[in-house]
Amino acid sequence: MDRAPAVRALLARYRPVDALEAAHHAAMLALCDAADPFARDLWAPGHFTASAFVLSPDGGSLLLIFHEKFRRWLQPGGHVEPDDVDLGAAACREVAEETGLTDVDVLDRVFDLDVHEIPARKGDPAHKHFDVRVLLRARSNAFAAGSDALAARWVAIEAVPSVETDESVLRAVRKLATTSRG
Repeated sequence: MDRAPAVRALLARYRPVDALEAAHHAAMLALCDAADPFARDLWAPGHFTASAFVLSPDGGSLLLIFHEKFRRWLQPGGHVEPDDVDLGAAACREVAEETGLTDVDVLDRVFDLDVHEIPARKGDPAHKHFDVRVLLRARSNAFAAGSDALAARWVAIEAVPSVETDESVLRAVRKLATTSRG
C-alpha cells in the first residue's frame, strides 16, 4: 500500500505556524518522494513516524509517557507499521500500545510537525524521525503505561514546562495555548 500520496495531500493542506515548522513541513514533503518513506530502515534522511498529543476529557491536561529510551516525558508515538492505513491510525495505535487508551476523539489530523535526530543505538545508525503529530481528546482519564513507557501520567497543560521533556513538546504546548480545545 502506497501511503505517500495521502500523506503528501494531508501535508499540502497544513499551514505551518512558524519558520521552524515550515522547515519541517518542507522536509516532510520532500521525504514523500522516497521509495518508502515509512520504512524503518530508511536511514538517510530518515522516515515518517506518528505521535499524538492526548488531551484529558476536560482539555486541561496532557497525557505524557516517560519514554524508556529517551528518559524524558514525551507524547505517545512511534514508527508507522505496514498495516497502519494512515498516520492518524498509526498515532492512535501507538497511544493504545503505550497507554492502553483507545476511546479517543480526533481533534486535529495534523496538529504539529517535528523532525528530530535519533541517536545511533543497537546497530541502527543515527537518523531522523519525521514526526506527524495528531491532537486527540480522551473520553476517559483511565490509562495504563505500556510498551516503551516506563510510566504515564496526566500533566496539567500549564505544568508541562516543569517536567523533564523536550523543546518540541513545549512548542506543541505553546501551540495548544493559542488554539481552541473545545
